[in-house]
Amino acid sequence: EVQLDESGGGVVHPGDSLRLSCAASGLVFRNYAMNWVRRPRAEKGLEWVSTIDSGGGSTFYADAVKGRFTISRDNAKNTLYLKMNSLKPEDTAMYFCAAGGAGRAYSGLFDYDYWGQGTQVTVSS
Repeated sequence: EVQLDESGGGVVHPGDSLRLSCAASGLVFRNYAMNWVRRPRAEKGLEWVSTIDSGGGSTFYADAVKGRFTISRDNAKNTLYLKMNSLKPEDTAMYFCAAGGAGRAYSGLFDYDYWGQGTQVTVSS
């Protein structure tokens, strides 16, 4: 059974930093591109945040987070990360990691094979 377990969310102030982690099991992690997707509120749709290719050599970011967020992965530890700096209230969302896809910038489809349950990030003064 494939499991993607996100952690690291929390309540922070504007300008603070957080690092999210996504521990993967049940799949050959190094073979999958990995992605971070967020949902600002339950009634809103998903927003693509970032993608990293299977080897970690190529990364892609949404304009809203470019320059503030950094995606990375450790294939030896089967773990994906998202370092979030200079957090803003508009970054408040449930953050999901997802395995699969083409390993490129978002193309309009969340065509990922596996999803985690999410970790909540709240940025509030």
